[in-house]
Amino acid sequence: MEKQVNLDQQTSSASSEVRVDAETESVKKTFWQRQREPGSPLPIIAAALLAIAIGLAVSTQTEVPQAAFDILNIPGRLWLRALQATVLPLIMTAMILAIQNIKEISGGKGRNLAIWSVGWYVLTTFVAIAHSCLLTGLVWAPLMENNSDSTEPEEEPRTVSQAIVTIFDSFVPSNIIGAVANNELLSVLVTTVIFAILLPPTSSIMKVVRDIDTIITKVITFLIQLAPIGVFFLIMSNLFRLDIASIGYNLGILIGGTLTGMAIHLFIVFPLLYLIFARQNAYTHLLKCSPAWLTAWGSASSAATMPVTLRCIRARGVPETVVKFAIPLGTLINMDGTAIYFPMVVVFMAETQGITLDGGQYVIICLLSVLSSIATTPIPSSSLVLTLMIANAVNIPQSEMYAVVVAIDWFLDRFRTMVNVSGDLIAAPSIARMCKITQEDDLMVDEAHALHAPGADNTTRV
Repeated sequence: MEKQVNLDQQTSSASSEVRVDAETESVKKTFWQRQREPGSPLPIIAAALLAIAIGLAVSTQTEVPQAAFDILNIPGRLWLRALQATVLPLIMTAMILAIQNIKEISGGKGRNLAIWSVGWYVLTTFVAIAHSCLLTGLVWAPLMENNSDSTEPEEEPRTVSQAIVTIFDSFVPSNIIGAVANNELLSVLVTTVIFAILLPPTSSIMKVVRDIDTIITKVITFLIQLAPIGVFFLIMSNLFRLDIASIGYNLGILIGGTLTGMAIHLFIVFPLLYLIFARQNAYTHLLKCSPAWLTAWGSASSAATMPVTLRCIRARGVPETVVKFAIPLGTLINMDGTAIYFPMVVVFMAETQGITLDGGQYVIICLLSVLSSIATTPIPSSSLVLTLMIANAVNIPQSEMYAVVVAIDWFLDRFRTMVNVSGDLIAAPSIARMCKITQEDDLMVDEAHALHAPGADNTTRV
């Protein structure tokens, strides 16, 4: 018992010294020193604004050759690929550690964390689908014009049951190794959760998982330092492809309607939910987490943005147990921006071919949009295939308007990703408050890990 008391005193003393050193360091740092830290917002904002200014100035004055786009896209593409390479090991280690942390939390808080996390993401997805379908059916669809000659679909449209089966198949892999190799993140997530539940806390595998998590964190920290460069080249090169004169009336409605729905969700729905559940100001919170949603807009990938999201949420004081569970889970299944986009783009493809959808078809679109938004992988433009699947499920033939959707998708995908990531930023603090998980629970988990660590002397406990 005496050994345990001494150990607790040493741990408490060490923690106090770390906090004092951290506070002293933060006080000593100047403004410019803080901006040089990985993930600081000012360099990313400056890079994004400069890229937008150069991209719009060039694209509106002259036609940029394809070779220029390809070459200028290389730095941003390499940065994005490097970030994406860390996503799979990051998700696997984060989920394993999160599940183990949940096991260590007492008083049923771990179970509440899992229930609240899944429930929150499903709730926000349904809300997104609901107001998107209402606005699309009542406001935007009547404004669209039939200006496209419909063509016969190359393949027989899928039935609703086939679409649902395809979506659910994405949850369970037929080959685990193949799912990892093909970057099937949703299948990997389900497999990892089951593996983590069955994994004993005392297993030697846990030490390997923690070591990998540490290495990945160091790699991600380096890549985040390069974020301003990556965001600059990604945005500027893609803006070179923007031909403002070619944006037609219908396409303008598609873009305007999609952005309006996302703005409602981002500036009205999220703040209301955050006020109700977290009892805080969502606008202030999102502003302080600006590196995350700016990176999301620049990279168009929730997965690539996840390291930045984790850093921002940790800086806001959210308990590590919640961070490591809610953020990776939200990165994969929280696709509110995508959910808003699906009804809009499917109705766009119908109305521009002179097809008016009935109430039953809208219900099918809503249900498939919920499932499809969850099944969408968090990588750029991954929703294009699912868009076509939903359209086929309600018998909308593929026409040249789908090529128009593909051509503009890179632009809207950035806003979808920004809304998706913002949803994760709103979710984590809200879930932490509703589950009543605090930093003290993290300390309890750390103590439990110390006991389970190889070579730990458990005989000192009474």
